[in-house]
Amino acid sequence: MQLLTSLFCALALPSLLVAFPNAPFVANKQWIQDSTGANFTYVGVNWPGAADVMIPEGLQYQSIASIVSKIKSLRMNVVRLTFAIEMVDDIKDNGGDVTIQKAFTKALGATNGEKVYQQVVKNNPSFGPTTTRLQVFDAVAAELGKQGIYVHLDNHMSKGAWCCSTNDGNTWFGDTYFHTEKWKRGVQYMAEYGKKWPALVSIGLRNEFRKPDQTGSSLAYNWATWYDQVMPTATLVNKANPSLLIFLSGLDFDTKMGPIATGDDLGSGKKFRLADYNYTNKLVLELHNYQNSATNCGDMEGGLWNNGFRATGDKAVNKMPVVLTEFGFSQSGDDYTKTYATCIKKLMPQWKTGWTVWVLSGSYYIRSGTQDYEESWGLLNHQWSDWRSANAINALKGMIDASLKG
Repeated sequence: MQLLTSLFCALALPSLLVAFPNAPFVANKQWIQDSTGANFTYVGVNWPGAADVMIPEGLQYQSIASIVSKIKSLRMNVVRLTFAIEMVDDIKDNGGDVTIQKAFTKALGATNGEKVYQQVVKNNPSFGPTTTRLQVFDAVAAELGKQGIYVHLDNHMSKGAWCCSTNDGNTWFGDTYFHTEKWKRGVQYMAEYGKKWPALVSIGLRNEFRKPDQTGSSLAYNWATWYDQVMPTATLVNKANPSLLIFLSGLDFDTKMGPIATGDDLGSGKKFRLADYNYTNKLVLELHNYQNSATNCGDMEGGLWNNGFRATGDKAVNKMPVVLTEFGFSQSGDDYTKTYATCIKKLMPQWKTGWTVWVLSGSYYIRSGTQDYEESWGLLNHQWSDWRSANAINALKGMIDASLKG
């Protein structure tokens, strides 16, 4: 029996290696590289899972396998999967993770919550009354791995809700829902938990730091505070899971990372120096850009470069990879032909840098109080059954092809 078991394991092992032969990843100057030393460009999409229900969207309309197959059909190689710290707080402080049945009821009400839950389990029959939110994340990560797509986890919010605004209580350290120590604990927990996901290669510490409208925090909104809070947390996450790349996001909705790239004074004599960390090969910068009204690509290019992409340049003090983890536009009209979309499509392959487009979702369970919310920016239609716009998707395919050529 032991011989048969060993033989089975030996036969099964190559299939796992074929699925993910080249993880973990490292950062090497401006490049992300796989375990063979080959450059790897993130080419992917955002799949939200951090809103009120706190499970990945769309499962009331399609199976996880069907959704992942659509991503795979575009030749995308990574999914940015978002989560809320509240889910970890429940696990740690409130008696454990809640079932998806209870999560839908809490977010949508008794009648609609039960209706949507039943739709989810019909499309995903492995789920049932005991399935928890984190087990849905397990299933998504497993299916992405099965279809050869890597997972990038992103802490999107503390309290599960739609992101982002300057008055949502999730803006900055110490804001209404942004409990700094619970945030640190939460990203640590998910990094360590993610060891069970072979497809997980990276984690974003926090999405879109932003200045609160009201004084909701005792900590000043500036780069010195960022440095004091973010970098020790990066160290904790690295200790929890040394294999992961750690993505660092900047200020003003993650549109600014300039002083991190240049090594300029952050205030109080603090400076970010990549060489200060014994895991320099695990640190990546991320930026977001939503200049949808742009009329001049040159202006966009200069702004993106100065706000962080200069970290990929030859003269960078801190030479690091930079990934555009969010950009996007309406899929309902001809925005894909306008300056913003065409400029991003040009710049990312030109700079040989990675990206994840916002957003996969054709609809949300609930967004800002509206149930079954229509997402016109979604690559998929409302029912998650097909692309929202064939023309927009064809344009995106051109960007995918150009990025993958490297």
